Amino acid sequence: MAAKKSFPLRINPEVLAAMQRWSDDELRSVNAQIEYVLRKALVDSGRVKLTQKVVTVVEDNDLTNKNG
Repeated sequence: MAAKKSFPLRINPEVLAAMQRWSDDELRSVNAQIEYVLRKALVDSGRVKLTQKVVTVVEDNDLTNKNG
């Protein structure tokens, strides 16, 4: 994975507070939420292509143990 670059950001306090509430709802850090929103905006506007889709598979261990 490529190294991440630090970047100072000046942001309106109300926007930051809204991002904090949103990131809390999504169980992300504010930094991760801002990066997520920026990446989504770039993909939606066609500025970058989505290169990888993350798929999460949830296994029910209780069923596996009962049947195995």
